[in-house]
Amino acid sequence: MNDSSSTSSTPPSTVLSSLPSPEIQTLSLGDVTDEDRAEAAKIKTNANQAFASHNFVEAVRLYTQAIELNPLDATYWCNRAAARTKLEEYGFALSDASKAIEVDPKYAKAFYRRATCYLQIAKPQLAVADFKKVVALEPRNTIVQSQLTATQKLVRRIEFEKAIEVEGEKSPVERCYEIIAEGGCEVEKAYAGPQLSTGDDGKYVMTEEFIKGMIEWFKAGKNLPRRYAWEIILGACSHFVKEESLVNLDLQEGVTCDVIGDVHGQFYDLLNLYSLTGTPTEKHCLLMNGDLVDRGSWSIEVILTAFAYKWLYPTRMFINRGNHEAKDMNRTYGFEGEAKHKHGEQTYKLFAHVFTTLPLATLVSATKAPTKTSTTTILSPQGLKRYFVVHGGLFSKDGVTLDDVRKIPRIGRQPGQDGLIRCVHLSCTHACSHLSSFQLLWTDPQTLPGRGPSKRGVGIAFGPDVTKRWCLLNGITSIIRSHEVRQDGYAVEHDGLCTTVFSAPNYVDQVGNKGAFIRINAEGDQRYFQFDATPHPPMKPMAYAQGGLASLMM
Repeated sequence: MNDSSSTSSTPPSTVLSSLPSPEIQTLSLGDVTDEDRAEAAKIKTNANQAFASHNFVEAVRLYTQAIELNPLDATYWCNRAAARTKLEEYGFALSDASKAIEVDPKYAKAFYRRATCYLQIAKPQLAVADFKKVVALEPRNTIVQSQLTATQKLVRRIEFEKAIEVEGEKSPVERCYEIIAEGGCEVEKAYAGPQLSTGDDGKYVMTEEFIKGMIEWFKAGKNLPRRYAWEIILGACSHFVKEESLVNLDLQEGVTCDVIGDVHGQFYDLLNLYSLTGTPTEKHCLLMNGDLVDRGSWSIEVILTAFAYKWLYPTRMFINRGNHEAKDMNRTYGFEGEAKHKHGEQTYKLFAHVFTTLPLATLVSATKAPTKTSTTTILSPQGLKRYFVVHGGLFSKDGVTLDDVRKIPRIGRQPGQDGLIRCVHLSCTHACSHLSSFQLLWTDPQTLPGRGPSKRGVGIAFGPDVTKRWCLLNGITSIIRSHEVRQDGYAVEHDGLCTTVFSAPNYVDQVGNKGAFIRINAEGDQRYFQFDATPHPPMKPMAYAQGGLASLMM
């Protein structure tokens, strides 16, 4: 490891969380004393400073204190909504914005906060109504007017795309192969970048030399020819489609695996990360645990680099699907716009389909007896450690087995908000294996036992008792998941049975968090490595976002 990284075997457990809100329906102005108002105002000042310093957890805590003293000030609710949005607690933020509106029905900023929350959970139709309310309250607000117009266009485009969907249409993979065969996607003669080699059969093949040249080409701010992008995507896809929804990765003696969390289009941080992990070799595997794209503005460079390694080292490079490898998220958070800008409409369609071929989870299993155990360590039936690596988390019901996960049909399936909401209702008891994939991508751990609504506004949260029952049922030593920022880059939760790892340091240039990855060896031992953000060219996150979020730097 170089000087910018650190390692630990005793992980921190810093978890982003928020506190419950007081009810305001029974309160009146007379219930808040002048002293409480004055103290709440002081606390708000400190909260604003924490927010400005990007300490959003502390800001939430302080705004909560102000609310408890004076819940009849709409600005406190609205400001806490803003802080919760930065923590991606969109469900909580929606609730806070709605409370602010309840306190002051003419508070334009609260409607604006709620509109942006709806956009971030891919519900632009609901955002339109709140943007309209802001414009009605502030008719000279040209910025919000432009966001309203952009969001209305986005809604119309979504409706149009649904209307023209054709049942039984050729997959984008087939269509791209047809276009190539017809000579419709040749490498431009003026292209002077790295060249893909060809095999004895005349077909393109991936090499380590090409990947190194491609990375330098990307660092120079240049794009690959569309043909090369297609070849990389198709080459990776040819391996993904052969893998089950649950991939088995057995670590033989001397082999290690690095589990990498969300990268989110932060290409220059990915390059630093790869310098720390090393690239795939016969003795070393990489497992990227979803959310490679969106938010960061070099998502194409990230995904093509990862896919190139998958094509070259199919049994040493593994990629799980995240909730952002989906059309709804790509439309909202920038990858669709970036893919179309850099490589065209057909390339985005190809990506959208190939994302559905990504496995949903990976079972990383030791092959040697563990060197360290305790009385609470859960082992496989063979007495070995093994880890269930998944982007989000567990299910809305007990009893799901590894074999159930393995059999989930995934190829060609997009989560979508309707399907997602249907599958996460806590009362759902029927077996819908195809919907379980959405839970694997979306759910989060919570500190309370049982299951509850997610702070995101979509999905559910699962408690430590749920995790323990599932690990005991399936002989799992621990769940490794991503999906959420952790200030230290990782956090061990649920009494050691659930670890979150996040690999996008200083997330969206704002959060100030470290990145991390986890190294597992053949005995099942884990080591945790942290690293800091790397400088990058002057381009803001979300540079290619469409709709009302396009003007926001998330």
